[in-house]
Parts: sequence; C-alpha cells; structure tokens
Amino acid sequence: MFRALKQKINMAEEHTGHTENKVEHKAEKKDEGSIKIPKRAFFLVAGFILIFIVGFAFGRLTGNTNGAVVAGGNENGIPSGNGQPVKLSLDGEPSLGNKDAPVQIVEFSDYQCPFCRRAYTQSYSQIKKDYIDTGKVYFVFKDFPLTFHPAAIPAAEYANCANEQGKYWETHDAIYDEQNKLGQGTIEFGETELKKWVSTVPGINMQKLDACVKSGKYKKEIEQDTAEGIAAGVSGTPTFFINGQALVGAQPYSEFQRLIEAELAA
Repeated sequence: MFRALKQKINMAEEHTGHTENKVEHKAEKKDEGSIKIPKRAFFLVAGFILIFIVGFAFGRLTGNTNGAVVAGGNENGIPSGNGQPVKLSLDGEPSLGNKDAPVQIVEFSDYQCPFCRRAYTQSYSQIKKDYIDTGKVYFVFKDFPLTFHPAAIPAAEYANCANEQGKYWETHDAIYDEQNKLGQGTIEFGETELKKWVSTVPGINMQKLDACVKSGKYKKEIEQDTAEGIAAGVSGTPTFFINGQALVGAQPYSEFQRLIEAELAA
C-alpha cells in the first residue's frame, strides 16, 4: 500500500512542474524533520486514501473473513430488469394467492432480521390487499436464515411445522408482530418466546407443533432454500424476486407497486 502511495506521490510531483518542484525542495531543506508533499500531490493522495478507506469499510460491513458477502439487512434496492430472470423452485413452499397469477413474488427472508420485519410491516399487508387477494400476485416465502441470527432457524422450523396444520401465515405474522412489540432493531429471542408467540395463533395444536420441531424434519428444507438463494445471487435479507428479477431490501410499498404494475403492463 505505501509503495503504491509513494508512486502516486511521485507521479503527482512530476505534474506540478519544474518550478514548483524547486520551491518545494527549498522548503524541505528548511525543515528536514518532516516531508513536504506538494499541494497538488497532497489532494491527489488524500483522494486515494479516502477511496481506500471507504472501500475497506464497505468490505468490512458486507463481507465476512472468507470473502463471502453476508449482509444483515440490505436497504438499497437492485432494480428489476438487471439481467435474465432467475428461475426458482416453488413446489411445496409456503405460498399465498393464485398460482396462475401474472406476477410471482418470491421472498428470501430471515425471521430475526430487522429489515425483513420492516418489509413485513411497511409493505407486505398492502401487497396482500392490493395484489395477492385480488389474484394478481402469487407470493412465495423461502427461508434464508443468516448465521449471526441464532433464532432464525428455530423460528423457520416453527413456521414450517405450523404449515402442517395450515397455520403457516398466521405463525409467520405472529413471529414478526411479537418482535415489533419489543422494539426496533434485532430482537433477541429463543424457544421460550417462540412457543409463547406461536401459541397465540388461533386453533394451533402446540403438542403436535412441539413434536414436529423436535424431530428436526424441516432442517434440510431450510438448508435447501438457503442454497437455492445463494445460487440465485442472494447475499442478504430480505431479497425479493418479482417475476425473476431481484429487488433487495426493505423497500417501501411504492417501489413494489411500481415494479408489479410494470410486470402487469408488460
């Protein structure tokens, strides 16, 4: 790094001109305890340092030690239409709406992710009302538990087991709603809280649910969802695929509306 900076300094000094070099060299003789960098070179080097620092910080925020991109919550959207639509498996996944709807939305999400909860709170109910319930959108949920959210996998297991009783979406809603009552950001919770929250779902059989969770029968399916997400380019949660095009982050309802309407008009 320092060798590269020295090269940039030398290049900048060459462009300052012969006259400026003479002035700076005289200044260096007056103060031999410090190195003077010509003004133009200073701003050039400062710019390179700033770029380096920003790049390094971004890498620390979005990557882990093995170079894999793992974002706890993305707020910046990837616009629809950035490439070929991604084909995803929908069979056997928790879903809402008409399977033959003109628009499919597949969400990769994490039950402990605060941005996933934000997307649920600010966008999901309106999407359901305007597009899912009216037969225009088929909505599918896939699990993408992040490794630094220890409650994400147990929560996904509870939701998948509740699906056996036809209570997936009620459980999905309860897990997010109960976290909202506790505050913003990442909420720490465990099996005790999960049982308490899921028990509020009307008509659910907790004895059957507990037996299902203890069996671990959905761990493999959760892993398959995660692997499929990674293969599709998912690096953080929530990530949505609207007719195969990615939209990343807790986007406002208006952004979903814009993209859905564009697909309906296509």
